[in-house]
Amino acid sequence: MGTKNDIESGSNNKKALINRARMVGWLLFCLAIMVFVKLIRVQYYDEFKGKTWAEYSVKNDLKLDTIPAMRGNIYSSDNSLLATSLPYYYVGFDTKVADSVYFDNNIDKLARLLASNFGENTAGEYKAKIKRYRKSKTKRYLRLKSRQISHLEREKIKSWPFFNKDRKGGGGKFETIYRRYKPFSPMADRTVGGIDPKSGRGYIGIEASFDKKLEGKSGIGWVEMVEGGMKIPVGDALNVQPEAGRDVYTTLDMNFQDMAEIALRRKLTESMANFGCVIVMEVATGEIRAMANLTKRGDGKYEEVFNYAVAGSADPGSTFKLPTMMALLEETKLDPDRVTVNTGSGSVRFRGTQINDSKRGGHGVLTATQVFEKSSNIGVHLLMQRYFFSKPDTYLSYLKKFHLTTPTGIHMKGEKPPYIKDRTSKRWSHYSLTFMSYGYEMQMTPLQTLALYNAVANDGYWVRPMIVREIRNAEEIEDKMEPYVEDKPICSPETIRKVKKMLEGVVNEGSAKNISSELYQIAGKTGTAQKLINGQYTAGKYYTSFAGYFPADKPKYSCIVIIDTPQGKGANYTLYAGSVAAPVFKEVADRIYAYDVSIQKPVKDSLPETSKDVKWAGRSSDLKIISKELNLTPAPEDTEYAAASLFKKGKTKWTPRSVDSKDVPDLQGMAMRDALYILENKGFRVTFKGSGKVVEQSLPPGANKTGIKTILLTLQ
Repeated sequence: MGTKNDIESGSNNKKALINRARMVGWLLFCLAIMVFVKLIRVQYYDEFKGKTWAEYSVKNDLKLDTIPAMRGNIYSSDNSLLATSLPYYYVGFDTKVADSVYFDNNIDKLARLLASNFGENTAGEYKAKIKRYRKSKTKRYLRLKSRQISHLEREKIKSWPFFNKDRKGGGGKFETIYRRYKPFSPMADRTVGGIDPKSGRGYIGIEASFDKKLEGKSGIGWVEMVEGGMKIPVGDALNVQPEAGRDVYTTLDMNFQDMAEIALRRKLTESMANFGCVIVMEVATGEIRAMANLTKRGDGKYEEVFNYAVAGSADPGSTFKLPTMMALLEETKLDPDRVTVNTGSGSVRFRGTQINDSKRGGHGVLTATQVFEKSSNIGVHLLMQRYFFSKPDTYLSYLKKFHLTTPTGIHMKGEKPPYIKDRTSKRWSHYSLTFMSYGYEMQMTPLQTLALYNAVANDGYWVRPMIVREIRNAEEIEDKMEPYVEDKPICSPETIRKVKKMLEGVVNEGSAKNISSELYQIAGKTGTAQKLINGQYTAGKYYTSFAGYFPADKPKYSCIVIIDTPQGKGANYTLYAGSVAAPVFKEVADRIYAYDVSIQKPVKDSLPETSKDVKWAGRSSDLKIISKELNLTPAPEDTEYAAASLFKKGKTKWTPRSVDSKDVPDLQGMAMRDALYILENKGFRVTFKGSGKVVEQSLPPGANKTGIKTILLTLQ
């Protein structure tokens, strides 16, 4: 039991909380009273043109109306503007505000300015129309220009007669509207989103998902209703000032977005596909760096009109063999290099249904590893038949454990939930387990598939994809979205180790060996699924994909590529994922590898043997001075660059260095000044670490087969 002091302390705390709640309640009540009093005062006591607003509104059609707030901005991960609101203005004129003397003295000047700057009428026509409205008993307000003007144009017009607040003048009005501007458009248009022109609310993408934060709070001010239903602000002061919307800071990197869209657009155009999607995500955090969605819009043009990444679900095809293999390994602990199945000649019948492999003539006997690497449907079916046909619920429970039966929970509206059948479904049949094992009879979005591959890259820890990292009010951070990582892995470390090896094998030996890289290891899986059209899977119509991560030894990025219904050209054009989706992955990965030097590895062993013991390298003119000062063998004078190595005591061996070709030069032994000069003249982007002379370089000397133009130098 608690002591007497404990009981008294608890009682005191409770009383303190009750007192605080009462105080907050009274403060809110007082605030409400103050707002009410302010509105009464504004309406019945504050004056405009010598009358209270209530009196003025009786004579004139005045009312309190909401004044829209400026919408918040959307930023990329490097603080580049993705969307902002720019003010534009209609120029209007209340023809009956100015007194007669001022009007007669200034109308001609105003008409000339309108004619020379707007050009929609002559000076005489402007003057006649304004005078006609001034004399009219039913009309008084006139828009002087049909289109809106910019802020800079408005500042210029404010010096004109009737707009410059001269005594006894006035009448010039500016009706403010805000237009959304996206500096990088059309890049990431569907991801950033759009605004409904009528309501001013976000209706797609980030604009819709964070609409409440972005829209701000409207102000309140007096407006006058004039002909045509237009609302004209009365006076400059507002009763309640609008509060600007909050700024949204995303995880998108527009350099990555550009890489993804260029590679995707090129392949879509080449293959005449219906649509495509690329997502690039950071493995450790789930931060989405690029989300590209392009749809064919006639005549081979592709635009962002639908977010397939989040809302476009389909049968994933063979990329789903990854969770199937993980379930097999978790359940049986089998050695995938020893367990074998006979896939025969590439076609088998199962319960009246034909199961085929893509290779004509079949693969014959395969290990479980080879089944995965070569993407054998028959092999997966035989493994499922051997280990899971007697316990289908166990297989389904693994899919749930792998986060495949629920949405990812990304903070973006419109994510379509996955459809993974269980045995309670009316659509469950006696061959559902087989079809599901290699990615049919289900619906998943690209993002949901990528989340699993990302978890494998992250050593089994599932990470929620995220596309917004902060909400700010000016520079103040109001809400910070932290990465969400499951505290328990989705499977055992041994299973992760085995499937990682298999995913690398797909690229090295299997269905995607055409995208193998000399500089870094890609790990991933191809997927080619027949399209479901009018309830039937249709041969020749494919949903192709490649999902994976890189560099495989220390994964930093995961990525998925979708190409829908490629058509291709010529008899030899292959419609499968290895030839369609995988090359897009490779192009995006190559460009990211070249851009992000943190994932590049110095190529020590590729340096020529003659460079291993280099002591000095650089311009021959500089080396000549060094050799003279150190009493060494004189440096050569017949070459611009040279390198020196000591091969005997007191003896120096000089070797000419060629830096004129398009190849990557050998920089071993050079000072940073010389190395930087040579590389930048060749168009390379140079980064470095350390100080002293070059001892390692991320691109090996010789032909630049990769085309990468970023190089990391290690100095010592």
